[in-house]
Amino acid sequence: MTDTQLYFKVSDKLNIDAKQVVATVRLLDEGGTIPFIARYRKEATGSLDEVAIMQIRDEIERLRELEKRREAILKSIETQGKLTEDLKEKILDAETISKLEDLYLPYKPKRRTKATIAREKGLEPLAQFILVQGNASLEDEAAKFISIEKEVISIEDALHGARDIIAEIITEDANAREQIRNLFKQKATIKSKVVSGKEEEGAKFEDYFDWEEPLSQCPSHRLLAMRRGEKEDFLFLDIKPPVDDALDILNRIFVKVKNECANQIKLAVEDGYARLLQPSIEAETRSATKELADDKAIDVFAQNIRELLLSSPLGQKAILAIDPGIRTGCKVVALDKQGKLLADTVIYPQMKKTEAENIVLAFCAKHLIEAIAIGNGTAGRETEAFIRAIDILPKEIPVIMVNESGASIYSASDVAREEFPDKDITVRGAVSIGRRLADPLAELVKLDPKSIGVGQYQHDVDQTKLKNKLDEVVSSCVNAVGVELNTASKELLTYVSGLNSRLAQNIVEYRNENGAFKTRFQLKEISGLGEKTFEQCAGFLRINKAENPLDKSAVHPESYEVVERMAKDLHTTINDLLTNKELRKQIKITNYVSDTIGLPTLRDIVNELEKPGRDPRKSFEIFSFAEGIERPEDLHEGMQLPGIVTNVTNFGAFVDIGVHQDGLVHISHLSDTFVDDPNKIVKVHQQVMVTVLELDLKRNRIALSMKGNGNMTTAKSSSIKKEKEPAYDANDMQSALSALKQKFGK
Repeated sequence: MTDTQLYFKVSDKLNIDAKQVVATVRLLDEGGTIPFIARYRKEATGSLDEVAIMQIRDEIERLRELEKRREAILKSIETQGKLTEDLKEKILDAETISKLEDLYLPYKPKRRTKATIAREKGLEPLAQFILVQGNASLEDEAAKFISIEKEVISIEDALHGARDIIAEIITEDANAREQIRNLFKQKATIKSKVVSGKEEEGAKFEDYFDWEEPLSQCPSHRLLAMRRGEKEDFLFLDIKPPVDDALDILNRIFVKVKNECANQIKLAVEDGYARLLQPSIEAETRSATKELADDKAIDVFAQNIRELLLSSPLGQKAILAIDPGIRTGCKVVALDKQGKLLADTVIYPQMKKTEAENIVLAFCAKHLIEAIAIGNGTAGRETEAFIRAIDILPKEIPVIMVNESGASIYSASDVAREEFPDKDITVRGAVSIGRRLADPLAELVKLDPKSIGVGQYQHDVDQTKLKNKLDEVVSSCVNAVGVELNTASKELLTYVSGLNSRLAQNIVEYRNENGAFKTRFQLKEISGLGEKTFEQCAGFLRINKAENPLDKSAVHPESYEVVERMAKDLHTTINDLLTNKELRKQIKITNYVSDTIGLPTLRDIVNELEKPGRDPRKSFEIFSFAEGIERPEDLHEGMQLPGIVTNVTNFGAFVDIGVHQDGLVHISHLSDTFVDDPNKIVKVHQQVMVTVLELDLKRNRIALSMKGNGNMTTAKSSSIKKEKEPAYDANDMQSALSALKQKFGK
């Protein structure tokens, strides 16, 4: 199949114009990244977004793999001298890998089977005689194949061997396989049973000790749960359609008359289905349904990660970060506006309360703290209550709980050890908590996304596919926000379009040796960073204090000349264009359309001039849990509470209500109306109001409901503080902290 034919197939399947498909595939083949193509090649793609470009990429890759397999199969059968014109035509017409493999199966090299042994005994002609289903005497024909030498000592031996051959023929028939495959899709039932004697040990799978439902109706999370139970040897899992339906299908295909030969074929059908075809299609079905379940679980994971990475940053503030602890104390760190560690210590609020208060106040005074971040782990709510109870602490300083999932993994990582070689893991964890508040994206990229604590069954899905998808999501988020070239970590730079770990390291080393970048074009001096890489990455890297003001914007360097002409035509400067709205209104973008730049890019340029380097993330909103509710024991049924969504799954959403144990809002309780997809109702990090439905303290389960609670726009401000980011004023802060300075001195 030619490339042109492949392009049209992609176009038809995705309902995207063929010209857009051709242009997108060409850009991908030339090494273009999806973020770059989506943002800077809109003229070529017809303004396709990242999702559409990914779909084109995935479909063209699938078709190319299909073509590669088709060629290999044709070559193999031709080498065997068995490629007929009819078979070749069927192989060329096959549109799925399963159809191709069905056609190839009879010619595929295989291990020694019952049918192979029967053929070695010379019983192939008898099998063909039976398949013709003529009226000649079957007994007389079978008698011809009796041979002591070949170990065929009776008519029944001959017939049994012939049936083995027929059973294999039936199993390898492409039409039969396709019809049985469809039967599995339509009528298969999935059943799970507990392994005898494993009831107590496998109690977490109790819901599936005796479970049965149509496979077509089994949701992905339930399928993955049952498969995990089977993998851990707690469950037996069985997937089958009704046997009678399967035998009816096969008999309709292979049995043509009513005679002795037909009866032998019926026996071969029963044997072939039970011994060969049913296990084969069940294995296929297991694989196919697992792949679908994986895809759904990975999509949920990816959506959650995207929401978490793009959650609102507090911004560049001086932060006091606390990693709570009871026995070992709370680790306290002070971070400057750029996230640099200034000081660290340990406080013991329970054992040395006054001393702990004084240390917190001293840190706030000395480092002009503008926000306090507290990890939401063990003792988090108690630590929050302790901080809020410090009377002299300025009220202008917000106290914010931060999700610390994965912070311990980061603190023990090579990345953390490299940055803080002389600090223990608890200090590194506190730094991570504070930085997450300032900029979640910049900090979370240092973690393996799987350790962040969102998603479902992430350890059960295809790990390669999961990693590729999550890396793709992280890259998309990083490039959507943009990266400050002079402060970005190596880990953050790695996800920039066109860059990799080696180039990111080279950039950091260049920055350390030569000082801050003054212009994007300095990137060309980086070892290994050529013209193509510069093209891919430059637009996503920002330099806030650059010589050229466009370097702090998303305008690509390849378009600087256009902006310069705009300024020249208006007899002004680029700086004036950036600061003067009236001047920007005078730009007639149609005057700048050329063979290489069109209206979509020109509109993007003008929009970027209005707010250069703008952060697409939402503004920060301060949230507070209900006061006095710190443990599950503090809850009672019917209680209404504010919470934050920590995870979204196919069966509902988990919500942190400040009691160290997330509650579950089942999909049936997410809304007053029917919900088919929880992601349509809630997102990770969303603030919600919930009602406690049921408590099971023994099993640490909290059932919640969002029904009848409205949404956050109608929530009472007394429960959830939806304040915009505080506008701190240096003089106000100095005044508020004056009492502390008098107490602790300079």
